[in-house]
Amino acid sequence: MSDEVIAEYWRTVRAAQPHLPESRPEAWGFGATPEHADELLALVLDGIKVGTASSLWDYDATGDPLPVVGELSIILDGTGAPRAVIETTAIDIVPFDEVDEAHAFAEGEGDRTLAHWREVHERYWRTHSENSRGYEPDMPVLCERFRLVFPE
Repeated sequence: MSDEVIAEYWRTVRAAQPHLPESRPEAWGFGATPEHADELLALVLDGIKVGTASSLWDYDATGDPLPVVGELSIILDGTGAPRAVIETTAIDIVPFDEVDEAHAFAEGEGDRTLAHWREVHERYWRTHSENSRGYEPDMPVLCERFRLVFPE
């Protein structure tokens, strides 16, 4: 999706919520495939998904800055179109094997159990990790909580 489409989306969001900052937040999509981005976005828009997890090793590999509490993000669908704005409300970095049931539930995927979360995320990092280490049971995981800002 073009930068101008994302800029226009941000202008629309700010027209509805003028208290938001003028500077446009980073735009990104969940998951590693267009289908996964759409599935997870739908959970966000339905108010089910209020958390996400990332490999700290992936941040190290890409050099991307870590999210911070209070930061806004524009969420893209599988085609790269902007569809939502979220605000990060909490960040915790814990080993994979210490991610708790509350976080697994907040991610809203599958049956929302910790067992499902572990299975899906281990497979994801073994397949799609952006670093050479991939997955380890004690790998550092950035657990992020967020709230949907737009659409309200």
